[in-house]
Amino acid sequence: MPPKSKVDLYAAIRRDSRAGMSNRALQHKYGVGFRTVRKALNSVWPEPRKKLPPRRTRLDPYKGLVDEMLRADLSAPRKQRLVAEHGADDLTYGIVRAYVAERREEIRFAAGRGVAKAFVPQSHRPGAEAEVDFGDVTIRLAGEQVKCSLFSFRLSYSGKAVHRVSASGGQEAFFEGHVHALRVLGGVPTGKVHYDNLNSAVAQVLGFNRARVETERWTAFRSHFGIDAFYCRPGIEGAHEKGGVEGQIGYFRRNHFVPVPEVGSLAELNAMVDRWDEEDEARRIRPRPRTVGEYFAAERPLLKPLPVEPFETGRLFALRVDRYGQISVRTNRYSVPVRLIGRRVRVMLHASELVVYEDGAEVARHERLMAKAGSRLVLDHYLEALVRKPGALPGSTALEQARSAGKFTPVHDAWWAAACKAHGDREGTRALIEVLLLGRHMPHEHLVAGLAAALRAGALTSDAVALEARKAAETDDTAGTAVLPQGPLPERFGQPKITSLTERRLAHLPPDTRPLPSVAVYDQLLRRRRPGGRPRPEGEEP
Repeated sequence: MPPKSKVDLYAAIRRDSRAGMSNRALQHKYGVGFRTVRKALNSVWPEPRKKLPPRRTRLDPYKGLVDEMLRADLSAPRKQRLVAEHGADDLTYGIVRAYVAERREEIRFAAGRGVAKAFVPQSHRPGAEAEVDFGDVTIRLAGEQVKCSLFSFRLSYSGKAVHRVSASGGQEAFFEGHVHALRVLGGVPTGKVHYDNLNSAVAQVLGFNRARVETERWTAFRSHFGIDAFYCRPGIEGAHEKGGVEGQIGYFRRNHFVPVPEVGSLAELNAMVDRWDEEDEARRIRPRPRTVGEYFAAERPLLKPLPVEPFETGRLFALRVDRYGQISVRTNRYSVPVRLIGRRVRVMLHASELVVYEDGAEVARHERLMAKAGSRLVLDHYLEALVRKPGALPGSTALEQARSAGKFTPVHDAWWAAACKAHGDREGTRALIEVLLLGRHMPHEHLVAGLAAALRAGALTSDAVALEARKAAETDDTAGTAVLPQGPLPERFGQPKITSLTERRLAHLPPDTRPLPSVAVYDQLLRRRRPGGRPRPEGEEP
């Protein structure tokens, strides 16, 4: 069957090239030229087709009339709809079809016209096969209980598995889980990798056989890494075709996510997951005589090498910033600096975060939201607008989220209240905004220390806060360099070298060879006195 798209064609050419087929043979097999084969071997993505100008049609003179009709239809009532003959208007074809597929074999077996299901034991060659799947795990993230997706890539021979936790089970997490797993394993399986019919990989299931229509990005991804995909049958029967990874996810969840882990970020959790994966190499899968790590040591050299070129796993969007200084990504909203309102920015969406770029420079970075229809706003993005509209700060959503995240502390509130009492609400709020702008150049902890010191001294200006924050920074620097161990150090550590700041500043000057100053020449100015206290005449010996 010929390739359905140009991405499929490129993937097929790359696959046959890896098998040793020459350039001329590839041209003859797929009916393409030398340049097409060369482009397929150099990149998994075809060059975008040039857009042709729209052709004129016979409808052009009537488009205005059709537009008027459509506008008139906006206020027209909806057409009535038919209902099912038996009143089962809440049923769909998919529900009935799923029930029939489940009950058909049960009825046939009960009537004696079928045979019981049997499972045949399987053996796996080292480095040849693997299984991939997603599972759900519950964690406490920053004090809130949330549900995340657990990606698992398991080698069938050794049982070695690599896991990754992400905010969602979308295509970005699917790709990033693969990249992380293949990097940890050190290679790619030489045989089949078993998959569910995930939306990240499969666009359409063709009937009940193994034929699938893959998504273009997945075709390009597995072509880049040389992955040979095997898709399981839909439904519960397909789960038995990758039972190893199904059981692995259950084992990993029971042994490492009970009790529910509490973490501050997904990066912290994934560091724990990497450690758990290494510890699991010491376990032994019954009834095997050796551990997972021992089997994996024999399997690892047989894997195919990884490609040198990286593959961008994130999804790129070009979005326009609305008047609220926000962009909408997958039903959620994220803030960007207000100076970008009305402009288009590029957004790279990853499994657990998104990064916003303007003209190639990063302007915002957010942790990806897990729920739908949510928002993640950063107070710093709105400070330029709040300087002109200080009255909008008290009720702003960005301020509420900053308080929840611990970025806007009770010290901020106390200084703000004192500033408003001293200068009035408008000027006091503007002074607070000027203090918040200092956070772009100072660490958060130093700024909080500066606010506390300025509040104690009654200094309710941004300049005073900046001065106290710099004092706090200098105190931290001094404390970090002045603390030395008491007593002599052991010889093996050597003696600490302490550099004087004065010596360092004067090191670039030439050496001073002048003699040290003396006050001896000033003795001649002293008047000699007699023992009785009267001055001695000149020339009189004592």
